[in-house]
Amino acid sequence: MTSPILTISNLTKRFGGNTAVSAINLEVMPRETIAIIGPNGAGKTTFYNMVSGRMLPTEGSIILDNQDITGLPPHKISRLGVSRSFQINNIFPEMTVQENVEVVLSAYHGHSRKLFNIASRNTAVQEEAKELLTRLSINGLADRRAEVISYGDKRLLEIAMVLATRPKLVLLDEPTAGMTPDETRRTTALIRKLASGGEYTFLITEHDMEVVFNLADRILVMHRGEKLFAGTPEEVKNHPEVRTAYLGEEDEEQETET
Repeated sequence: MTSPILTISNLTKRFGGNTAVSAINLEVMPRETIAIIGPNGAGKTTFYNMVSGRMLPTEGSIILDNQDITGLPPHKISRLGVSRSFQINNIFPEMTVQENVEVVLSAYHGHSRKLFNIASRNTAVQEEAKELLTRLSINGLADRRAEVISYGDKRLLEIAMVLATRPKLVLLDEPTAGMTPDETRRTTALIRKLASGGEYTFLITEHDMEVVFNLADRILVMHRGEKLFAGTPEEVKNHPEVRTAYLGEEDEEQETET
C-alpha cells in the first residue's frame, strides 16, 4: 500500500489569543494534486507558511516521506524536497529567462558560491535548464531578460525555477493570480500536464474555482482557520456548508489573510 508523501497532524498556529489555524489534519498521496481553498482570513497562508518552514507551528506535526520536518527552516525543508512558489514573482529580473533557471540548478547541484560562472560553462546545467523551459513551453523566451516578459510568463518562469530543485512536493501559491483569462487557461493546462506526468505532487492555493476544479484530485476547504470539509471536487461542489461559507465570502473581503 502506498504511503502518504505528506502527513499533517493537528497543525495549529496561534497568535496571542487568536487561532489562525486550528488542528488541521491532512494526508497527501504521491502524485496527487490537492487544492486548499477558503475565504480571505481562512488561514491558508499561515498553513502554507508552516508547511514550507516560514512559520513555526504552535502545535502539531508535519511529516514528509516519514521524516519529521516540523519547525525546520525553509532551506532545509527545500533540500528535503518541498519547493514553493509565491504570489509575488520571485525571479532575477536583470538576467535572462534561461539564466534564472540555471542559477537555481547550480545552487541545487551545490555550486552556489560561483553561480554565474559555473552556470555559464556547465553544459549539463544549460541542457537541464532548456529542458525545463521546454516543458513549460517558454523555451522561446530563453534569451530574453526576465524583466521584459509578460506577467503570465514570469509566473511560468517561477514554476520552472521551483521544478529545478527537483521537489517531491510542489507548493503553488495562487499560481494564476493577476493573469488574463488566456494566461490562466494556459497555466492551468500546463500544471495539469505536469501533474498527469506522474512526476510531481502538488499542493495549491487558488481563488479561481474553475482552476481549482480543473486541477484538483481533492480539495481541502478551510474556514476561519479550521478544516470545514475535504473531498473530491464534486463532493465540494455539492456540500451545503461549503456553499454557505462561500456565500459569506463577500463579507470577509476586508479581512486580512492570517
